[in-house]
Amino acid sequence: MAGDELAAFRESWKQELTSKGEQRLVAAPSGDTSGQCDKKDLKNRYFEDFKDLNNTGSPSVPEESGCNEEEGGSVGGRGEEEEAAADSQDQPEYVSIARSLLDGRTSPLLDRIEEERTKRKRQYHSRTNVCYASLQQQPQGKVKKEEELVDQLIQDLNEVNDIPFFDIELPYELALKIFQYLDCTELGRCAQVSRAWRVLAEDCVLWFKICSREGYLQDASVSDSPCWKSTLRDCRNSAKTVRSNWKNRVGSISQLQYELGKVLCDVSSFDHFVLAGYTSGDVRLWDTLHWDAKASYLKPNGLSANMDPRPHACHVQVNSTVAAAAYDDGCVDLWSTETGGEPIHHYQIPGRIQAFALSPDSPVLCAATGPDIRLDCADDRGYWRTLYQTQLPKTVESLVLVPGRGQQCPLVAVAAGDAVLLLDPREDEPGMLHSVYGHPVTCLDSSNSHVALGVKSAGWAMHDGGNKIHVYSLETRKPVACLGSSPGDFSCINLRNSPPHLLVCGNKDRRVRVFDLRTGSSVASLYAHHLGVTSVQVDDWKIVSGGGEGLVCVWELRMGTKLWEMHNRHPVRHVHFNNNTLVTANIPDDKAPRGACITDDDLTAHRRHRGVICHYDFSEDALSQDHILPICRSDFAESYGYNYNIGLAVPYDRLPGSHPSH
Repeated sequence: MAGDELAAFRESWKQELTSKGEQRLVAAPSGDTSGQCDKKDLKNRYFEDFKDLNNTGSPSVPEESGCNEEEGGSVGGRGEEEEAAADSQDQPEYVSIARSLLDGRTSPLLDRIEEERTKRKRQYHSRTNVCYASLQQQPQGKVKKEEELVDQLIQDLNEVNDIPFFDIELPYELALKIFQYLDCTELGRCAQVSRAWRVLAEDCVLWFKICSREGYLQDASVSDSPCWKSTLRDCRNSAKTVRSNWKNRVGSISQLQYELGKVLCDVSSFDHFVLAGYTSGDVRLWDTLHWDAKASYLKPNGLSANMDPRPHACHVQVNSTVAAAAYDDGCVDLWSTETGGEPIHHYQIPGRIQAFALSPDSPVLCAATGPDIRLDCADDRGYWRTLYQTQLPKTVESLVLVPGRGQQCPLVAVAAGDAVLLLDPREDEPGMLHSVYGHPVTCLDSSNSHVALGVKSAGWAMHDGGNKIHVYSLETRKPVACLGSSPGDFSCINLRNSPPHLLVCGNKDRRVRVFDLRTGSSVASLYAHHLGVTSVQVDDWKIVSGGGEGLVCVWELRMGTKLWEMHNRHPVRHVHFNNNTLVTANIPDDKAPRGACITDDDLTAHRRHRGVICHYDFSEDALSQDHILPICRSDFAESYGYNYNIGLAVPYDRLPGSHPSH
């Protein structure tokens, strides 16, 4: 009943309001009709404009259309609901509130809220359009200037604020691990990114590894230099200067003479040590870094010292810790390069020693007399003992110790006749590496991974292309390459000191050849010495060769041109160089020449028969004024004296038109 009564009350109230509105419209004076018409025309015009906006797609159309739909009227129509809405605008406020309540709306102020929202949106869009039009009317230069100011502001903010690069987010050690894969150029570019990256790019550990990787200061540690970046720069500049001195023959030269009147028998050099043996039985050691070192005095063993005449020191070998000498009577002496004086080890083999070798990186010594071979090494406490002894079916002609094997497992490559064998103390029998009947081995050398040997073609095998060089792998013990086809015998091979994948050799046909082991092709072939090549060595850019006529030649590898040469009387039997120095030895073939007088009573050999050892220093320190005599410091422009610098091709230089006496 309550619901029916409420519905009846609403219906009666609605009828009453409707009747009151009609009475009010009828009772209105005629003068107000024009005003009401004007109002209706304005409202109709508003709805028409609103309809046009809806058709053009204005941003405010959906909201306005939504509001009109809620009021129950169509935007474009002129139905009864629109007239009722227009009439309701002229009614008192309480009438609209009452109508809202009768229609069941929750808020009587909903229409007013929607109108306010629409009004604010229109104001916003109008202001936005005005601002956009004003920006379009501004000149282009001003806009560009504002953009530059904005970019400058962003740049200033980036400099002030710390940008979180990965080296800040990651641990320093991990970021350093990433940077170690960059080269010098890339590190320089990274140092320009930010302060944090600059600290990483200039870390001493990175530059120390780069310096070691490029071959500078191999024995140094990180703490030896406060700034390894500057140290690397200095090393590069020094290497550039040394290379220029090598090419222009600029430096100091000294002859290592031992004034005893005897003939030079053999020479060996390693790093800054030079060891020489003489026919007098004396052995002399020079330390080129410390010329007055006490280690230069090496005493012979008591047995050899008491013999008259004393046996010749026919073979000598030296490394960084040990110097060794073998005599004609089969005695072997070893000295320490640090202390010198008395021998630290001595033994004797029956017979004359034919081959003698010392490991370049460990205290291991091998000697051969006829077919017998003996291998000695030092233990951890410095005591020497015999590690291996064997006898081969043929006489040993040459042998080499494989570098990099250490004193625990040494490996020896032995050439005996037409066979090459590998001696390993851990194996019972020698292993055969190469054997071809009727093809004797003429020269032998070894690196830490390969063995190279020159083979002579003879007899019925002359049609096979000539003499060749065979290269074997020490790991598989199988042939890797077969190089060359020369009519002459290969007289010398240097594989140990050659760059990776390169091999240099000398031949009796007067040529020096460089081969690439990867392709088997010839890199260079140089016509060098008219009496045959006796010794060679190569690095990444130059070749040094010695010949039987006593000529030492320095070649440029890439161009194949001769840079300079030096001549001495006897054949060049030893050539060894590093970055800064060169050691050459001219050893006579005749070990018992006539004396200085006509009679044979004078047993002292003349100076020209003794042989000579030359030490060349191309480092920049050797060019300082303290190391060169005043007469040697004159240049081409001076009118007095001669220039004895080895950089000159002739002993003096004369300006055109000048008098020879000047």
